[in-house]
Amino acid sequence: MRALLPLLAATALAGCATTATNANPQNAFFDALAARCGKAYAGRLASDQEADAEMRGKAMVMHIRHCTADRIEIPFHIDGLGPDGGWDRSRTWIISRTATGLRLKHDHRHADGAPDAVTLYGGDTDAAGTATRQTFPVDVESIAMFMTTGRGVSTTNIWSVETTDAGFTYGLDRQGRHFRVAFDYAKPVAPPPAPWGW
Repeated sequence: MRALLPLLAATALAGCATTATNANPQNAFFDALAARCGKAYAGRLASDQEADAEMRGKAMVMHIRHCTADRIEIPFHIDGLGPDGGWDRSRTWIISRTATGLRLKHDHRHADGAPDAVTLYGGDTDAAGTATRQTFPVDVESIAMFMTTGRGVSTTNIWSVETTDAGFTYGLDRQGRHFRVAFDYAKPVAPPPAPWGW
């Protein structure tokens, strides 16, 4: 019996560690997205502001394309807004783990793959969030980029990403600005071509 005690204690501790990991809402959120890696889903504009008029009625696809233990890349495609009137594949959302939480960055590129003048902006979580929703206030590097490129209005941005059993939602909020695109997990589509020839 004495020989079994250390084994039982180790098993109990291992169980506690697993429970603690699973109880971390940011880990649960990240893992839920990663579980859909390789899949693409149809979506639509879910907000209604004049700033986004050109997106109304456009077909949209998000593709959870490339995943590692610490990084998920999600290209976002919009039909009818590309340079030739076809698909605009210029945007990729990147969600990564940090030492203190999660980070959202926006990789914007031109059709030839060259980085846009405004790219890799975003922010880090400043709260635990939930297993289905995380928010990302703008970080200091992005604020500096926005200021030097004449986009001071964006210095209070807060982005949000949601993933539930029903679908995926990406949002942007600041005073006077409310943007949402929503994708239905019940509507998988064939993965579109990788942006920039990746």
